[in-house]
Parts: sequence; structure tokens; C-alpha cells
Amino acid sequence: METKVFSIKGEELRTITLNDDVFNREVSDGSIYHAVNNELANRRVGTACTKTRGEVNYSNSKPYKQKGTGNARAGDKKSPIWVGGGTIFGPKPRDYSYTLPKKMKRLAMKSLLSLSVLEDRLAVVEDFTIETGKTRELSGILQNFVKDNKRTVLILKDDDVMMRRAARNIPYLRVLSYNRLSAKELLYGRTLLMLESAATNLNEFYGDKQGV
Repeated sequence: METKVFSIKGEELRTITLNDDVFNREVSDGSIYHAVNNELANRRVGTACTKTRGEVNYSNSKPYKQKGTGNARAGDKKSPIWVGGGTIFGPKPRDYSYTLPKKMKRLAMKSLLSLSVLEDRLAVVEDFTIETGKTRELSGILQNFVKDNKRTVLILKDDDVMMRRAARNIPYLRVLSYNRLSAKELLYGRTLLMLESAATNLNEFYGDKQGV
């Protein structure tokens, strides 16, 4: 398939050919679901911790005698049914992360890129950089493509340090490299801006040579 390439001023320059297997394939909702869940799970810290009755720092003495009070039997104040006692089946530190199969992750990324084309959210822009690293310059370029400061994803051909520096103070912008995409950002981004060289790299990186 072919799509337009825009200048940084928002003007049409030429067309570029995009790989149909990457940008124009059937969308797999299931793979997208699993990829987003995997990213969210891998970000979880998992440090929540509660104390059981054996870990609570409290008295070990019997609160009152076994018989004759009319109360239920009680061994110590660390019982979970007492205020200040331990917690039953409470959370403990754990690792929530897991590995998603490579083929499923690749399918999810290609589905998300195809979905952005299907929903007319993708725009290919000529290669540019912000040599000064100033937010004002990048913001001026984005105004030609983004309306109402909607959530935007900018896909680069490599890890451009100055571009990332310029993007740090733009709250609605996320910057990704073509080989380190995020399923969550691609799904929720209302506008996807892709540098021309990044589009060329994606044609090869997610091409059908990998068998997916």
C-alpha cells in the first residue's frame, strides 16, 4: 500500500510504499489484548506486603482465661479476628512479570500499526531532528498534525537524544523507537507520527521474513 509523506509544515511531499503485511493486515484483537496486558503486568512493582499472625509484633499472652467469662476462646491478640492482629491471605511481595511469545508480540505490533492506518490515525513525516533539543521547536511542528493536544506517539528511526529531550516537557507526547514499540501507547495514541526512515525500517523489521 502507498501513503503520503508530509513535510514538517504539514504539506504533502511524496508517497511511500508500506508493507501490506505490517500496515495492511487483518487486525488480531486477541494478540493486542495479550500484549497490552503483558506490558501492564511487567510494570507492576509487586511490593505490597501484609503480616500474618506469626509476624505481627504483639503480645503472646492469653487475653483472658479460657473459661468462665462468657466470651469465645482466645489464644492471643495476634488472631486475625482481633483489631491489630494478623491478616489472612494478605498480599506478599511477588513478581507479576511474564514473557509473551515472540510471535504473538510481533502479531500484536503489526495489528496495532494496521489498526492505526485503518482508523486514519497514522501520518508519515519527513525525517527531521531537533538539534537544539528545545521543546518550543518540536511543539511548533506538532501543531501542524495534532489537534486539541490529543495523545500522540512519535516513532523515530533510532534513539535520538535531542528529540527525546525536546519531547520531555510535552505532556501528551510519547516518543518511541521503531524497534522498541509499546502496545499500550500504540493502542491509546490518538495520533501516530512516524518518520519516513522509521516507516522504511518497520517494513523490514516486522516483515514476513520472520514467519508471522
